[in-house]
Amino acid sequence: QVQLVESGGGLVQPGGSLRLSCAASGSIFSINVMRWYRQAPGKQRALVATITSGGSTNYEDSVKERFTISRDNAKNTVYLQMSSLKPEDTAVYYCNADVIARSGNYYNSWGQGTQVTVSS
Repeated sequence: QVQLVESGGGLVQPGGSLRLSCAASGSIFSINVMRWYRQAPGKQRALVATITSGGSTNYEDSVKERFTISRDNAKNTVYLQMSSLKPEDTAVYYCNADVIARSGNYYNSWGQGTQVTVSS
């Protein structure tokens, strides 16, 4: 079993900052790519940012220069630092990861999501 648990969501005013965390646990051998997705009400789930095991990153255009994805491989944790938040950033944010378990099995795992609300 591999579990991903997000934390750090909440209510923030426009222009504010928030840091999301996602910790993976279980019988993990390695984690390749880790990703953050978000889903706003009435919208499809959309990719926000990715980071490889080597630290290469990619961002959706709408969050470039505002969001930063990072990871701590020793802790099996990925972070999303969000700044200059806008109301349109309001969504449930989900962590996703490509995981190899110690059994040798591959998993694409999802967290339960954490709500981010940007509102005055």
